Amino acid sequence: MRIVHGDQVEEKIRLHQHRQGMFRHRTVAAGEPGTPGNFILEMVRTTDDFFSPRHRHNFDQFRYQLEGEFDFDRNGKMAPGVIGYFPEGTPYGPQSSSVSSLTLVLQFGGASGNGYMTQQQMEAGTAELKTHGTFEKGVFRRNEGEEGKRNVDGYQAVWEHVNKRPMNYPAQRYHDPIMMSPEHFEWVPVEGAPGVCEKLMGVFTERRCEARFLRLAPQARIRATGRKIYFVLTGDGQVGGQAYRRHTTVFCEREEEAAVEAETPTEILVFGLPRLDTPAHYAVAAE
Repeated sequence: MRIVHGDQVEEKIRLHQHRQGMFRHRTVAAGEPGTPGNFILEMVRTTDDFFSPRHRHNFDQFRYQLEGEFDFDRNGKMAPGVIGYFPEGTPYGPQSSSVSSLTLVLQFGGASGNGYMTQQQMEAGTAELKTHGTFEKGVFRRNEGEEGKRNVDGYQAVWEHVNKRPMNYPAQRYHDPIMMSPEHFEWVPVEGAPGVCEKLMGVFTERRCEARFLRLAPQARIRATGRKIYFVLTGDGQVGGQAYRRHTTVFCEREEEAAVEAETPTEILVFGLPRLDTPAHYAVAAE
């Protein structure tokens, strides 16, 4: 089990070179690089210089809007309190930010098994590609005479450079990103946990990634179990014998668990990571 307090994490500045603009971020949880289940959870603050063209990924994302507004053009806007699931293979955007936008962003390897590229790989790949072309508004444009497609999505170009093979996007499971308004969901009591309620936002794909909210009354208890990420939105209490507070993040692996006990009214956003530890079985068509 790993516990990180968001207010103790140094805020860093990142020039989003394969997109456009600068943002500040705090990394509050991360997985194991090089594995299909790798992930990163960041609190990301963008300003109105951010822009990304319409694109898709070979990994999954959850986004929860904490402050400000994020605009995804034809897919709609995310205002504070809105949560979105952005599936691998599904195009979205273009996207732009309000003057000051704070978003909780979870990016993770999805059902396709392509995994998630680390920030270190991204930065190194971007730097190397700059000797072969330029990044302009989220698109990598190769220099004349360079081998490969002339114009390609910035992230795709870096991924292909790092992995030394073409990116094959997963088949599109969902037509559009799914944006949800939690205030329109009802709290449902959790069986066997007095004083605890939940709002289940959804369970997605055959690998069952999920998002839900938990609400704990003072002195209420619940077990935090893996493989999940628990992000405290409001409240104070104890988890695994340590204090939690606003923006504390708890990550449990599959075999781990910890007791959560609220001292004040608490609300927690829970992300369940996909189950990628069993092989897929494909139906064989009858001849």
